Amino acid sequence: MMILILNQTSFQMSVCGNRKTTMTATRRLKQDYLRIRKEPVPYICAEPLPSNILEWHFVVRGPEKTLYEGGYYHGKLKFPQEFPFKPPSIYMLTPNGRFMCDTRLCLSISDFHPDTWNPAWSVSTILTALLSFMVENIPTLGSIETSDFTKRQLSAQSLAYNLKDRVFCELFPEVVEEIKVKQRTQKDFGVPPHTAHAAPARHQPKPNLRGALANLCVIAGLVVCVYTVKFVLHHIGQD
Repeated sequence: MMILILNQTSFQMSVCGNRKTTMTATRRLKQDYLRIRKEPVPYICAEPLPSNILEWHFVVRGPEKTLYEGGYYHGKLKFPQEFPFKPPSIYMLTPNGRFMCDTRLCLSISDFHPDTWNPAWSVSTILTALLSFMVENIPTLGSIETSDFTKRQLSAQSLAYNLKDRVFCELFPEVVEEIKVKQRTQKDFGVPPHTAHAAPARHQPKPNLRGALANLCVIAGLVVCVYTVKFVLHHIGQD
């Protein structure tokens, strides 16, 4: 009987503890949401699921002068009930050529490294760090190596890819409209979506300067030879 009472007490304490940590996480994430709405992260927008504030989705707009320019990259953050004392797991969902899709990423700001996590870090901090790491080439668990051409192709293809995702369309209607406008513009100008970011044009082969110089030397030699013959014949005639 005593053991049963102790077990019930432990269970109640555990439930109360989980409820308290969940309330702390919820309160903190609501604060982060208000902050990110007031001070948006450059190139990134983020929204929690209406049914679960512990799961956030985000969209990264590829920054200018990077291999991801023009692309839209959908991902998600899964926060533990112990947030902000424990870090979230981070996933990318849109093919991008930098990270595997729907795979936990090993970053210093993710749940792979709880030892480096700082409870003061907010959702804005996490997303800023993710973007910074994305445009670099540092390898990590969950990253992949692809060519520059592949990254540009995936950037162009990301527009149509994201429009097929129901969660993306529900959470980011403004981004959806932005993508549709871009697609219409590409269509009006006759730019196929998959070639919107074509590989850099290869340098045209330069003329064979060595051959041209050789030809000039031959011509010059012939001219000199002709004038020399004329000069000799002229002097012979005078003699």
